[in-house]
Amino acid sequence: MFYRPAEGHGLPHNPFNAIVTPRPIGWISTRGSHGDNLAPYSFFNAVAYVPPQVMFSSTGTKDSLRNIQETGVFAVNIVSFEMMHKMNATSADLPRGVDEFSETGLARAECDTIPCPRVAGAPATLECQMTQIIPLKGNDNFLILGEVTGVHMRDDCLVDGRFDVTRFNPLARLGYKDYSVVREVFELPRPGDS
Repeated sequence: MFYRPAEGHGLPHNPFNAIVTPRPIGWISTRGSHGDNLAPYSFFNAVAYVPPQVMFSSTGTKDSLRNIQETGVFAVNIVSFEMMHKMNATSADLPRGVDEFSETGLARAECDTIPCPRVAGAPATLECQMTQIIPLKGNDNFLILGEVTGVHMRDDCLVDGRFDVTRFNPLARLGYKDYSVVREVFELPRPGDS
């Protein structure tokens, strides 16, 4: 099958985000004049090492984007398998000002380098200073870029000086209503690595 996105695919569901998988989930926490907010975004990733930078994109001007526009900061909480249902609950379309931490019973902690909440039990959290918000082609699409200014890691996820994903089984987004969990990890040295 071949299709041109501008002409449609003719399928009952859009295959695009099922093709680009698995995608890590950026559980974005923000604070603004209407309170704290927490929402998952599966168009999320790391984009640079030095300085460390991340991106996520928002379809629609959601509370996360509004808060970042207001404060210039956000935190990315990494989602473990055990947090799957809480993460999913924070994707509900709630009225502005409703606090997802309180609604789902998630413990929050304060970030150290930015005025923002974070998920207290997350395996890792990246505190970020927004560097750019770029409007993307289409109706109400935005790319948010941030520089990582602080990193929290749960002590139980550190093994022999390495952040060990097998300690928390990261959750990943597939397409449609599908998710995956990372349970199998293997090393694959690049050519020339010793």
